[in-house]
Amino acid sequence: MDKLKILLAKGRIYESVYELLSDVGISIHLPDRTYFPTTNQEDLAFQVVKPQIVSLLLANNKADMGFSGKDWIYENGCQDDVVEIMDLGFDPVRIVAAIPEARDFDKLLKSPVTIATEYQALSKKWVEEKKIDGTIFRTWGTSEGFVQDNEDSIAQILIDNTSTGSSLKANRLKIVDTLMESSTRMYASKAAMADPAKKQKIMELKMLFETVLNARSRVMLEMNCAEDKFETLIKGIPSMKSPTVSPLFGGNGYAIKIAVKKSEVPTLLPKLQSLGATDIVEYELRKVML
Repeated sequence: MDKLKILLAKGRIYESVYELLSDVGISIHLPDRTYFPTTNQEDLAFQVVKPQIVSLLLANNKADMGFSGKDWIYENGCQDDVVEIMDLGFDPVRIVAAIPEARDFDKLLKSPVTIATEYQALSKKWVEEKKIDGTIFRTWGTSEGFVQDNEDSIAQILIDNTSTGSSLKANRLKIVDTLMESSTRMYASKAAMADPAKKQKIMELKMLFETVLNARSRVMLEMNCAEDKFETLIKGIPSMKSPTVSPLFGGNGYAIKIAVKKSEVPTLLPKLQSLGATDIVEYELRKVML
């Protein structure tokens, strides 16, 4: 098999994916002023590109696999030309329409409006669906400054991505509609998925990513338990399948291990103690295969 060509998007996506690759054992190093990271995997080849073009390159079979926000897949109209492998859940955002806080949306739409946005295609579809008399003004990067509550404002509506909405609030803008939700996802080209060897490698990577993501949301708890408390404790604890149990040296009770969701720990620890658990230890997991 030729090397699997993988696209890494610049910016936040790169940082998140870099950490994920590192956690599965795939190291990459990006020398200064280059776009082709080196790696410890002989069958993988990486290239760093702008996040806006990952989907276009995959759709045109210029690479085998890549990481992109769902928003740019739809913005480029590539949703039917690439294969979504998995949602990594990184950098969740909403693509929203926003207007100045003091303005009324319905009244605003009674006159022709200008929409400031990076998302040309998504905005055009939204304008058509809402039957808005609007002109789309292309922006690059930060767009909030183009929408102000005054007559000199370049645009009256902003369409942009937001995670917390704090930047919109800071610029005195309010959300009036949500166009779509997006997150970083793993995609493959159709040509790669039609190649048995490349498809196998892509699915193996997916499996590795899943083990790391599963581990990030769980911890291992170890505890000891006296013999007379054992049955009550076992019945009252959750675990992924069943707990691992081994007798303590000297026959004075049992050592128990359970993998649980991190979100359960604050309520679970007091419960375990009340059920008779002692010497409770919590530690992180690196990989979990369900």
